[in-house]
Amino acid sequence: MLKRFFLNTLSSFVGTWVAIMLFGVVALLVGIGLVARFGASGNSTGISRHSILVLDLNGMIEERESSVVPDYTMLLNGGIERPQTLDVITRALRNASANKNIDALYIKCGAVAAAPATLDAIRDEVVKFKKSGKKVYAYGDNLHSGAYYVASAADSVFINPYGSISMQGLSSTSLYMKGLFDKIGISWQVVKVGTFKSAVEPYIMDKMSEPAKAQLDTLFGNMWGYMKKQICADRKKLTPARIDSLIDVVNISWAPVEEVVKSGMVDKAVYERTMDDRFAALVGKKKKDDLKFVSPRDLLADDAFSQIGGKNRIAVLYACGEIVDGAPTGINFERLVPVITNLAEDDDVKGLVLRVNSPGGSAFGSDQIGEALDYFKSKGKKLAVSMGDYAASGGYWISCGANRIFADPLTITGSIGIFGLIPNGEVLLEKIGVNPQFAGTNPQADFPTLYRPMTDEQLAVVQKNVEDGYNRFINRVAKGRGMSVDKVRAIAEGRVWDAIKAKQIGLVDELGGLEKAIEWTAKETGISDKYSLSVYPEIKPSFWDMVVDGTSFEKAAAELMNPGLSEFTIAYLRRYLTMQRVQARMPDFKVGF
Repeated sequence: MLKRFFLNTLSSFVGTWVAIMLFGVVALLVGIGLVARFGASGNSTGISRHSILVLDLNGMIEERESSVVPDYTMLLNGGIERPQTLDVITRALRNASANKNIDALYIKCGAVAAAPATLDAIRDEVVKFKKSGKKVYAYGDNLHSGAYYVASAADSVFINPYGSISMQGLSSTSLYMKGLFDKIGISWQVVKVGTFKSAVEPYIMDKMSEPAKAQLDTLFGNMWGYMKKQICADRKKLTPARIDSLIDVVNISWAPVEEVVKSGMVDKAVYERTMDDRFAALVGKKKKDDLKFVSPRDLLADDAFSQIGGKNRIAVLYACGEIVDGAPTGINFERLVPVITNLAEDDDVKGLVLRVNSPGGSAFGSDQIGEALDYFKSKGKKLAVSMGDYAASGGYWISCGANRIFADPLTITGSIGIFGLIPNGEVLLEKIGVNPQFAGTNPQADFPTLYRPMTDEQLAVVQKNVEDGYNRFINRVAKGRGMSVDKVRAIAEGRVWDAIKAKQIGLVDELGGLEKAIEWTAKETGISDKYSLSVYPEIKPSFWDMVVDGTSFEKAAAELMNPGLSEFTIAYLRRYLTMQRVQARMPDFKVGF
């Protein structure tokens, strides 16, 4: 008894001690963050003369700024540093081109994670920056394809003498998992409309269908053709045919640096330390220690782009991520619809630009958002859509009613189609010894259910529901785009399109970015010279924002506690077992290059 008492007492003491230590660590991290946060703010308001803007193409680039809300997996993986955003980068480049204190741009190339449309938008701003007469230098130890695409617009591109360049074209890999689901005892009951609506294929097939492959071959071929043309416009020694030859014949990704320089893809092989000397000479500094480098976020410390309020406003509303019902992340109609309604009823808001970056999702949520946008237009206000990386399926559903649609040339859009994907775990339950017993007032009381397959009658009911949704989608596109229903059906069928082709077939009005959409909206509203911008949804900084912006020490601490566990597989299955039963979603593929 006495021994147990001492053990209990000791365990309580240890538990209390650990709690105190953890609290102390958190307090220390927060303290460091706050000091760094407020200390940094005092230095960000003034940019020294002859400064150099640094564009660090490394890591993930997201659409826009958002508040930091870490979960336990983020903490364990040390991933609570704030990522770069397209919004900040493009505005900083625009600011820097006119800023008298910025003399040059330094593009540092790393392993950037961004879709082609995002990188194309950044590259376009680099090209515009060069028109100011200011120099642009790019450097990379290893030039990855995405970063090189942006860097190819620079006046000079440098590479490490022992580095390499990754240039392999465009591709994607989709994991077809029928064999896996057969082994674990899950089958998928599919209802869909559209020959090219291939989002369901990985769950019911062992390999890609011919229509799915054909649409991707066309999509990637068109996108790659555009990208080669852009690279060759600035790299005068290259031609589109020469780029393909370097990839297919020379295998430039494995060639020595001397061959890369000779090819004309880069200008010179140098070590990174020499770049400071080049910039010092460029901006008239006697020694490299006097150089002043600034980041995009530093440059925009006093930028008022996101201010809310004022008369004659153009609202910019971001709709980014999957369209989901009731989820805290993605595009949730329950949160977005009230914002649209308030903007419609705000007399100071004269027009709206909807920035869409979405592969689609819930058909129900898409319809709710679309109806709210119709309500906005019913107030006599102009609505423009600016498409980002993707505006497909449900993403196109919410876009097609706009007065004018803008898209980056590398935007992926279309995918007009609907499907239902309903799991059946009957075999899995048998394997693990679970025998569900049903009792209810009606035969359909638990329909649809995970525990047994649908009957033919039930399957017909779901198919009819999906077909009705598809017809609703088709009619909405026809009305929004001023096209006949038959014409929409001919280009629908779930097929994805690159924006250049989408413009040719009437799904997009104009090629251009967010800035172009804003300018059009202001002009159409008659307030081109006297408008302000407000951005929605409003970002409400969290407690963690102050910590993350101030220090990365918490990342190092989190990495020490990382047990190396991953929930990827579980999360992947959970996503599809719990999603809405009717989806307007494009195929799950990421473009790699």
